[in-house]
This record gives sequence, structure tokens and C-alpha cells, in this order.
Amino acid sequence: MKTLYTAAAAAALTVGLGATAAQAGETFDAVKERGELVCGVHTGLAGFSAPDEQGNWSGLDVDVCRAVAAAVFGDSEKVKYVPLSAQQRLTALQAGEVDVLARNTTHTLTRDTANGLNFLPVNYYDGQGFMVRKDLGVDSARQLDGATVCVQTGTTTELNLADYFRANNMQLNPLTIEAFEEVNAAYASGRCDALTSDTSQLAAIRANDLPNPDDHVILPELISKEPLAPAVRHGDDQWFDAVKWVLHAMVDAEEMGITSENVDQVKAETDNPNVKRLLGATPGMGEALGLPNEWAYNVISQVGNYGQSFERNVGQDSPLNLERGLNALWTDGGLQYAPPAR
Repeated sequence: MKTLYTAAAAAALTVGLGATAAQAGETFDAVKERGELVCGVHTGLAGFSAPDEQGNWSGLDVDVCRAVAAAVFGDSEKVKYVPLSAQQRLTALQAGEVDVLARNTTHTLTRDTANGLNFLPVNYYDGQGFMVRKDLGVDSARQLDGATVCVQTGTTTELNLADYFRANNMQLNPLTIEAFEEVNAAYASGRCDALTSDTSQLAAIRANDLPNPDDHVILPELISKEPLAPAVRHGDDQWFDAVKWVLHAMVDAEEMGITSENVDQVKAETDNPNVKRLLGATPGMGEALGLPNEWAYNVISQVGNYGQSFERNVGQDSPLNLERGLNALWTDGGLQYAPPAR
């Protein structure tokens, strides 16, 4: 027996799906009722999430928290930051201690499944590398045979390190330490020949935690893929959708040339239907996400687009001075690509 799939039936199905999508789950309801986003961040990694002397947080990951708060509440300051170690971060999210984890965390299969997480779009494409002192006379990771390497436990870094040395038939003497600050201190004091971590983290450590940054060099090899991404818990699809589209909006805004400085002018003058939908001049996109119509406008006006966030936190306008590289827009040869808001 053949089922007739009419236009009316399709429309009814669409309405039904839309109604389901509009029902907020437990996390989204709790965030709205609380009136504040609870965001898990690093204990202190320059460029990504770190407090200043007055306790004001900033960084690429912090901007994720601020952007979500701007979208949900219209106020990017409605965030409580919870500093988490590498060992604490996943458990804290699973246990409901934070609403979003924005803490330079690598998206992996096991974290996606066994840990019950939903990863959001990658906000920094990275890779693991090595930093050594220039006077060690090493210019390649292949020359680290027999070296003592400082590495933080409870991270993908530890496994990648062992895999790399094993695959290249090299002897490894790992110095494993749990606390991030103690790993850095061990390297700075000369207890190990090399420090391994994500290259963005190595750049932050060199720029901010070592007394003579020019005495240290990051070796050219990348030994892994480290797509760093925020995450939310399984179990609330609409919260996942809302936070996901906040990150998409920041990338879309950069591609459209919309910045925190020109967003008001663009909103008032544009005839571009995609821009009008994104900025809420044409209503509907916010309702689909359970957010105000001007959710993306609030994100861009208060936090900026992805490129603005990148440059001020880790790029050319920051002490880290990192190039865009893989984190450039797809139109510029990078990997940052977001679906359209339609």
C-alpha cells in the first residue's frame, strides 16, 4: 500500500517538528529561570580564559560564554565563570555544575559518546606540539629521542605524546603532572627538556609565563589534530541548538562583514535577506531557537564577530600574536564555515 505524501501532510509535519523544537529542555529552562549563565572555563590560560587583577575574565573561550549570555539575556555580562582543571572539566559538565563548558577541550569520539557530551562548532583548530629552549639545539621533534618531556595528566596530550614516540621508535621519559601551573613551573625550572601541549597553549605559556620568551622555541611539527570546541550535556536538544547557533552567528557575521562597530548601520540599511534574518530585522529565527529575535544582533553588538574575538584574544592584536591559519574563514582558505541562518 502506497502512502500519499501531500503538501498538506508535509506542512503539518513541519509545524509539528517546529513545535517540538520550541520546547525548552531542563538546562535551557534552568538557565532562563536563574537569569545567569554558568560557564566552565580554564583556571587561567592567557588568550582563552583568564582573569585580570580585578577578577574580570577575558579570552576566546570567555567570549563564547559572553556571546551565549548576550543571546539568551541580551546582556553579555550575565555570566558566572567557574574555573575548572583538566581533570574536573568533563565531570563538572556531566554533573550539571556548569551549563556550557568553554575550556579549550578537544572534541574526540569518546568524549562525544561515553562522556555524554554534545560538542559545539570548533572555535579553535589546533594541534599538539613541543616547546624547547633554544640552547638545547633542537629544531625538530624527531630529535627528542630520550628527552624528558613535561606533560599534563588528564588530557589527550598525554596519550598523543606516548603514541608519537612509540610510532617513531623513540625513547620517552615523561614527567607527568596534574596541575597546569605546576607543569609550566617544571619546564621553566629545567626539570624537563621539552614541554608538550596544544601549540596555542604553548604560545600562551611562552608569552605570559616565562621570564625570557625569546629563549624558547615551538618546534614545527604538529603530532595530532586538536579541534578545540565548547560542549554541553546530552539531554537538551534546544539548548544545544541555541548555543550552537550563537557560534555560527559569529562566523556568519564575519563573512558578511558585520562587526560590533557597524552592526547598527548594517541592520538599518541592508537589503540583504540573509543579513536581515540574522540580525532580527526579519523575525522568525529567534523563535525557532527559543531566543529573542535580536539574539544575533545582541551577540555581535556586545561581543563582536568571530574574527574580532580571535584577533583581540589570540591574534595579531594580542600578546600571543597567532596567525589565523586553519581558523581563517573558508573564503580565506581556512576551516571556519557556518551554515546560513534561514
